[in-house]
Amino acid sequence: MIDDIDRTILSIVQTDGRITMRDLAAAVHLSPNAAAERYRKLVTSGIVTKVAAVVSPVALGRPIRAFVDVRLAPTTPAEGFEANLRRLDQIEHAAHVTGTYDLVLQVACRDTADLDALLTVLKRDAGALETSTRVILREVTDIALAP
Repeated sequence: MIDDIDRTILSIVQTDGRITMRDLAAAVHLSPNAAAERYRKLVTSGIVTKVAAVVSPVALGRPIRAFVDVRLAPTTPAEGFEANLRRLDQIEHAAHVTGTYDLVLQVACRDTADLDALLTVLKRDAGALETSTRVILREVTDIALAP
């Protein structure tokens, strides 16, 4: 069970994963050792599963971002399709989902021609039967899971 201090720690590290233990401790009014121990428990308990750098696709020359829903061909094994996804550098995230489609992909492309080429590869080479693409026009930022 987590308490209000743990929730505050989670909120802070979701906003700034690089915060020092000294600054985190000051923000939650604990000693650095006590703050570090609470954070360690959040990690070891599995509540904090990953701390990662968030990379800007635009800064990497990939300003076209989209969600691509994918329906696999009946003969395409999910494991084979997923292995193909790992070789495509436009794929940011993939999730197996319920509903009409089998997977939803989040992609970042150099331009619309790169997006078109990706869709062609998914269908021609990877085993997608059908795709439906939604280009991201604007992102809503600073939304995090409430602890």
